[in-house]
Amino acid sequence: QVQLVESGGGLVQAGGSLRLSCAASGSGFSIRTMGWYRQAPGKQRELVATITSGSSTSYADSVKGRFTISRDNAKNTVYLQMNSLEPEDTAVYYCNAEIYRTYYYTTNNYWGQGTQVTVSS
Repeated sequence: QVQLVESGGGLVQAGGSLRLSCAASGSGFSIRTMGWYRQAPGKQRELVATITSGSSTSYADSVKGRFTISRDNAKNTVYLQMNSLEPEDTAVYYCNAEIYRTYYYTTNNYWGQGTQVTVSS
């Protein structure tokens, strides 16, 4: 089986920073694209940032210039550095990974458990 475990969420004041981590564990897989999504209360889940296996990145307009996504392929881990946080960034953040299962010859999306990020005024 494959699991994504997130960490790094918490409470921070506006203008502060947080760094989220998401590590994939298991065996018999390789990771393609990884990304971060977020969901605020009463809202649909939205894309925040993605990074490909070749380290090509993309960002939602609302976080450009403030957030940076990166990955460590040796550790099967993706990070989200969040700077200049705003109250509007408050949400549950979910890690996503496009994973190829070697033994099953399939590619599927996997989700982390979610981590709460709260930004106070």
